[in-house]
Amino acid sequence: MTQPHAETTRVRNADWVVAWDGAASRHVYLRDADVVFAGDAIVQVGGRYDGAVARDIDGRGLMVLPGFVDIHAHPSSEPMIKGLTDEVGSRKLYMSSLYEYLFLFRPDAEGAQAATEVALCELMMSGVTTLCDLSMAHEGWLETLGASGIRAIVAPMFRSGRWHTPNGHDVRYDWNEKAGREGLVEALRLIDRAQQHPSGRLSGMVCPAQIDTCTAELIGDAVAVAKERRLPFQIHAAQSVVEFQEIMRRHGRTPIEWLHDLGALGPNAIIGHGIFLDHHSWLHWPTRGDIGLLAETGTTVAHCPTVFSRRGITLQDFGAYRAAGINLGIGTDTFPHNFVEEMRTAAILARVTTGNAHSVRTTDIFDAATTGGAKALGRDDIGRLMPGAKADLVLVDIAHPAMRPVHDPVRSFIYSAGERAVRDVYVDGRPVVRDGKPLAFDHAEACARLEAAQRRAVPRASDADWGRRPLDEIIPPTFPIARH
Repeated sequence: MTQPHAETTRVRNADWVVAWDGAASRHVYLRDADVVFAGDAIVQVGGRYDGAVARDIDGRGLMVLPGFVDIHAHPSSEPMIKGLTDEVGSRKLYMSSLYEYLFLFRPDAEGAQAATEVALCELMMSGVTTLCDLSMAHEGWLETLGASGIRAIVAPMFRSGRWHTPNGHDVRYDWNEKAGREGLVEALRLIDRAQQHPSGRLSGMVCPAQIDTCTAELIGDAVAVAKERRLPFQIHAAQSVVEFQEIMRRHGRTPIEWLHDLGALGPNAIIGHGIFLDHHSWLHWPTRGDIGLLAETGTTVAHCPTVFSRRGITLQDFGAYRAAGINLGIGTDTFPHNFVEEMRTAAILARVTTGNAHSVRTTDIFDAATTGGAKALGRDDIGRLMPGAKADLVLVDIAHPAMRPVHDPVRSFIYSAGERAVRDVYVDGRPVVRDGKPLAFDHAEACARLEAAQRRAVPRASDADWGRRPLDEIIPPTFPIARH
């Protein structure tokens, strides 16, 4: 246990604390309890702490939560497409937005920087203290993550090819296997730099981008190096009907079966999305083996409900995956990077999908957001409040009107108040959000730069579209602009 010293901080007499009961392996509520941390580690949770402290925080009117673990996000690109892709989905490609819309709005270097800052602000303001950043390598990436104060797992994506649609109903692939191999080498160099970052908060993840844009050889090499270096591994898979059919066409296997054949499933592996398993009703497939393979191998599914719900797509379903023994984590795959909204959406859609109010409990969602994400990353020192764990914690204002009345504060937080009630956030014992405002970046100024980047990107969209259609035809506005 870390010993108290001059940097000791005490949250004194907090009204509510979501603490970790190690003996029972579960979160529990504590009332009127102290939470103490020194340096980067928690010293005490519960009871009264009478030792000397450098800083004393009055916990009355506060709930103390463990910091959330976001295991799937694309901060450098997604924030810029707000207001553009909220309602898109290809009618002739099973409502996916990947093939027709994904590459229409690409940020330039200034836009990627602004997008990353905006996303990091949103993440920390919604209680995220650990982030898996799945991005293409870009200038200043590690420096920005380090400056933010967040705990970040850098996942530079690489691939052997890219998809495109020439007509809005057919998906084709352009291959460059040499670029894929070079991408893996460069990703490992970047991961090495992350692990050497002076903050001590950056680490790495091996991330071949998508199952259908990577060759078997590239995936196999990525799996091998992840195991050799004891790094987590993540790949987008089972994220569209098109992809399921393409992998079946190539290999006669479901995406999950093919990954299993390649040795890519296991306790260090994360499947980004994992929606279209062979039991999904949209597939009308005769087998039911995928969910069992994920459970048996200890593979994690990164569930990102918001982006798919915009296309009318849902996991089928969160409760069934959990009941099968699959570890689940939660990610923010789209704008806004609001983690509490993802938690709320995950719970509601699971109930809607099954038609059963009891198919998933708030406990299940909270576990996925904390210890589920930590397990996916092979860590037992984040996602929980206990002595010896990292001092990653969130202080929630339970006197906020959106939290009241406070009968069960976690329910009030997830289903009613959301990020509005987040007051302070700490990572490694250092504040990254104070009084609801991020400390590392000027959020409003970053948003202004992001808006300027969007204005630069929008005129290029027609050139990237398969039909060279004008923007208003690709993405019709909510209302026509009338003359006056």
